[in-house]
Amino acid sequence: MLGARAVVSAAALATLSAAPPAASAQEGDRLTVTVRDAGEGLDGTYEVTCRPGRGSHPDPEGACAAVERNTRWGQETFAPPQRDAICTLQYGGPATAHVTGTWAGRPVDATYDRRNGCAIDRWDALVPLLPAVGSATPS
Repeated sequence: MLGARAVVSAAALATLSAAPPAASAQEGDRLTVTVRDAGEGLDGTYEVTCRPGRGSHPDPEGACAAVERNTRWGQETFAPPQRDAICTLQYGGPATAHVTGTWAGRPVDATYDRRNGCAIDRWDALVPLLPAVGSATPS
């Protein structure tokens, strides 16, 4: 009888340990976005909390969806372009952004600008978390 209990207990523990962390990591998905030189009505500091999307951001649901869209297992969502990336020599304007907070249980401290094609693509991928400026199209 003791052996059967041990097997049941071991199976229960295996099930618990295999389960993904509950909402605890998701509850910490809070970002602060500071935008400068993007244009009238776009500059400012905004807060966004996801699941559900809320905060002072003009479009919290859309902002959360943009970050979700760019989240890949094993990759840093807010990583800068690779140093050896070949980028077009186009200028997307003086806009800059700084994103801080926590996403997927990991700290975020990322800067954005529009100084070349890679930086513009990186910015545009996060619209509407970052405002649509220049070539960006809202999602």
